[in-house]
Amino acid sequence: MDTTINAPVQLTEGAVSEIRRLMSEEGFDATQYLRVGVKGGGCSGMSYVLGFDQKEADDDVFEIEGIPVIMKQAHGIYLVGISIHFEDGLNARGFTFNNPNASSTCGCGTSFAV
Repeated sequence: MDTTINAPVQLTEGAVSEIRRLMSEEGFDATQYLRVGVKGGGCSGMSYVLGFDQKEADDDVFEIEGIPVIMKQAHGIYLVGISIHFEDGLNARGFTFNNPNASSTCGCGTSFAV
């Protein structure tokens, strides 16, 4: 039985719109969840993970505006309070991360230290 928790991360309106667009594309595997996480590496020590994946036993499950989201339980300490946005401008396009827990970030915006 899945236990749904309150979302520890936030998706802005732009991010929700882009994720829904991706999920509505032909051939999308509707059994997948949006995975939010971290991994070692990057200029500042840790990098963000954002993509579609299958649920695993140690994942927390939550929903944001109808989007099923998963995150490793151990990643919560790095990601609680983070806001994910999608930029769709001429100078920048892609997902950006605003992490209040980061002690430093790098110029690319996808790497951070705690």
